[in-house]
Amino acid sequence: MRDGELNTQIEKGIGRLSFYHPKRNAMSKSLLQKLETAIQRFGVADAVRVIVLQSEGTHAFCAGAFFDELRRIRDFDRAKAFFMGFARVIHAMRSCPKLIIGRVQGKAVGGGVGLLAATDYVLASESASVRLSELALGLGPFVIEPALRHKMGTGAVAAIAIDTNNWKPATWALEKGLYQSLHPDLDKLDEAVNHLAYTLSEKSTAAMRALKTMLWSGTADWPDIMERRAARSGKLLLSDYTQAVLQKGVGRPPG
Repeated sequence: MRDGELNTQIEKGIGRLSFYHPKRNAMSKSLLQKLETAIQRFGVADAVRVIVLQSEGTHAFCAGAFFDELRRIRDFDRAKAFFMGFARVIHAMRSCPKLIIGRVQGKAVGGGVGLLAATDYVLASESASVRLSELALGLGPFVIEPALRHKMGTGAVAAIAIDTNNWKPATWALEKGLYQSLHPDLDKLDEAVNHLAYTLSEKSTAAMRALKTMLWSGTADWPDIMERRAARSGKLLLSDYTQAVLQKGVGRPPG
């Protein structure tokens, strides 16, 4: 349980991926690997026509990278490999031939925001604020930036990447295109997610595949870009500044 778990379910054409980590649904290397594999498996499964990505609980959607694991990394290869975990999940999401719906019940931080940017359509609660905390750690949202820019544009990425002290409300995320709809409570959110998922499950798979290809056109160079960015993040993780911040626990996002 320390590294988190991923629950998968297929019902009536809908494949549900629900992740959990005891540290506010943070992403460990192991959990990222599980998520990548599950997305790839659902992508080729005939029984799955649409995918829903969600996390467990009623509070945070995802706290980003698992800090305790970051603190234990002491060499470049492991550091780069950790950040490549986010890159591989984003690659799996953008290249998956099935549309992916995101259900966001609460706050999303760092890499969690990156996962949402790689999702095709996001429904969120009105309390689902977002924040990028990387700069406060001596890092940057380098690996997830292509997905963020693709979804929101450079100006919005700059706004959220530079101001690490303040949460951006869900209304901001909706305005910038990260979210597609907001809902007042979890019951209404689940109702909307389920309605959209079941509606899409009855649509033409060929048409949805073509739509997905169109939505993610121009992203073929992401694998090379993200690998270089993962290396940059790995080097910064091992810097004296970032190591000192991590050991002190400064920069950990609240909530």
